[in-house]
Amino acid sequence: MTDKLSKNHLILVPSYNTGPILAKTVQEILRHWHPVWVIIDGSNDGSDALLHLLQTQFPDALQVIRLEKNVGKGAAILVGITLAQQQGYTHVLTMDADHQHPAESIQKFMQASIESPHAMILGEPIFDASAPALRVQGRRISNSIVTLETLAWGIHDSLFGMRVYPIEPLRQVIESTRWARRFDFEPEVAVKLSWLGIPVINLPTPVRYLTKQEGGVSHFRYVRDNTLLTWMHTRLIAGFIVRLPTLIARML
Repeated sequence: MTDKLSKNHLILVPSYNTGPILAKTVQEILRHWHPVWVIIDGSNDGSDALLHLLQTQFPDALQVIRLEKNVGKGAAILVGITLAQQQGYTHVLTMDADHQHPAESIQKFMQASIESPHAMILGEPIFDASAPALRVQGRRISNSIVTLETLAWGIHDSLFGMRVYPIEPLRQVIESTRWARRFDFEPEVAVKLSWLGIPVINLPTPVRYLTKQEGGVSHFRYVRDNTLLTWMHTRLIAGFIVRLPTLIARML
């Protein structure tokens, strides 16, 4: 964390009603990287109050940004990267607040970004027995469509939320659409960044699905969010067709 280039990188953790697992997640992240910004996306479960002690322990490393109402993951990240860019940061590592992403992989992601600053560093999940079979199958379908939408640009997983983005192109992509604000955020921005020619580096990364007894929280709703993803892919395929000559020319 003392490398000059690493000072341009920060971690963003959007959180909505994550419960007690939020404090544990942030505590583990702080062991591996500073600074960490937590975006409280309109939570009303009191989970943000659990960060008070950590803020006292890490006053210069942990910042908590509270949004009055729930705006969605992508919208919360847009708030975070806009503020980060104003403070001179150039790259952001996004991580989920529900302890699914391994904090011990942070250094690997950051180092890859420092060595290839123009690239997006995408986690490629390594599933264990805790992964819901329906979710795994669904993302295989989504990933296959993304391969088509990007002419096999190299996105191995379109939904995994542990990623490093160059802030400027990410901000441009989010601001160019009124979508990519909720569960459609990860796949839409990955596809559109690939259309801009942003290189991809995939890093195999373990992912864990905690049970309710372990404090696991999921806001994924199969009907609602799969409908959102279906609409997203419909829009992206239309955009892909329009851009197809340009994408093919880039590959020649």
